[in-house]
Amino acid sequence: MKNKPLRRNENLVKLSKDHHAGLLFCWKIRQGFKYHIETDRMIKYVKYFWDYHLASHFKEEEDFLFPLLKDTEVQKALDDHKKIKIFVDKIASSGMDREKDVLLELADSVDDHIRYEERVLFPHLQEKLSDEELDKFGRHITAVPLTDNYEDYFWKKSSSL
Repeated sequence: MKNKPLRRNENLVKLSKDHHAGLLFCWKIRQGFKYHIETDRMIKYVKYFWDYHLASHFKEEEDFLFPLLKDTEVQKALDDHKKIKIFVDKIASSGMDREKDVLLELADSVDDHIRYEERVLFPHLQEKLSDEELDKFGRHITAVPLTDNYEDYFWKKSSSL
């Protein structure tokens, strides 16, 4: 018989909601390529999403959640954060080579990272951390989930396509 999935601790729910916005970010990048959108438009979106969402999400995890447990599962998440930041920095720099490849690698890396945190890391943290530790984390994070208000809907199919 399969193990029953762990119910997400209320203090991690906000991060899971942020992760949903992150998965949509990945989908939007992929849709941009599907519809042959200029990479400059997608690069602007990556910069926006990093500046207004992803950087602060990473900071909350790195400053308040990950220090609660130092093990290989948490280290993998930290390594993923570094890798994603390198992709964002590469994309944000002008004159980037292989723009399409780097954008798609970023989307894949963010997607893989989110799925890792949701499927492996969060259940692991819920098993290893006490309710008091998770409550302490919950008091330090912003309760408002990410909202993506980017105005260029490049990921929507144009009527001219």
